[in-house]
Amino acid sequence: MARLLRTLRSSQPVARFQRCCGLFPAAEEGGSGDPYVVKNYFYYYLFKFSAALGEEIFYITFLPFTYWNIDHSVSRRMIIIWSIVMYIGQVSKDILKWPRPLSPPVVKLEMRTDAEYGMPSTHAMAATAISFSFLIATVNQYKYPFELGLVAAFVFSTLVCLSRLYTGMHTVLDVIGGALISAVLLVLLYPAWDMIDHLLLTSPFCPLLCIVVPLVLCYNYPKLDYYSPTRGDTTTILGAGAGATVGFWLNNQYAVPAYTSRNFQLGFPLITSKIVVVVLARFFVGIFVVLLTRQLMKSMVLGMLGYRYKFPIGDLEARRRLEVEVPYKFVTYSSVGFSATVIVPLLHKMLGLM
Repeated sequence: MARLLRTLRSSQPVARFQRCCGLFPAAEEGGSGDPYVVKNYFYYYLFKFSAALGEEIFYITFLPFTYWNIDHSVSRRMIIIWSIVMYIGQVSKDILKWPRPLSPPVVKLEMRTDAEYGMPSTHAMAATAISFSFLIATVNQYKYPFELGLVAAFVFSTLVCLSRLYTGMHTVLDVIGGALISAVLLVLLYPAWDMIDHLLLTSPFCPLLCIVVPLVLCYNYPKLDYYSPTRGDTTTILGAGAGATVGFWLNNQYAVPAYTSRNFQLGFPLITSKIVVVVLARFFVGIFVVLLTRQLMKSMVLGMLGYRYKFPIGDLEARRRLEVEVPYKFVTYSSVGFSATVIVPLLHKMLGLM
């Protein structure tokens, strides 16, 4: 068993997987201007796309899409599960401090996350959590074959997991560990889903706790000897979850209590051209507002912090300081979460898209 674990934690299985998929270091192919040589572009684009399913661009589009067009209860559950799973995954990385695969022999296609530690893979954790929480939350509400949903969730999470090997960012053990941790957390949290959801919608302390608790966690994030983007990414996730949760509570208190698919979302009815147009209109209007909110809040908060701590907005080193990074990212992304759950639905209503 110990030998198997050492093998799964080593870089060699990752390098062999890359070679099997047609990805080679340039040095092995006689050298070239690029650091690697691609011999199979099907796998290259498949896994590059799959890797993007674990990035901010996916979260900022898919999670709001489910809220605007499918079901509020499904979206709430996925966002809460995603926030908890990602926080545990990010903190675990910086506590365990397991290195990422060595290059060489592994080809690395991503540089930004290379400064982070490897175990567990938060891409694997997020993909497992989102796909299977979506399945669990929808299978009893909508009429579709459970087997089909199970296959879709498995394929989605598997593609994201394999993409982390292909891009050279994780060992096999990192990926397996991430998926298993996420599965265990889902099993543990599932019995409390309804209770948590009820408390988040009805408790008068919800807004205060949803802001204070994540902020405390972010300010007390494990300290490292060098800068890593994990604290900033964790703050982004917890901020977005906090803003969205406050929006859920506010909607339930003052707007339309307990939104359902019948009075707000489309659910899964027979697809018609009118439905497609409404879905796309909601999505593009919503994404425009979300991205505009992110840009405006980012500029405003950075400007205020720059004035307070006397640094230019473009100073990357200053933006990495604890007293700057945490409030900047938390306020920006909590505004994004709030905008997606409160401002966008109001705008949809004004435009007749509800």
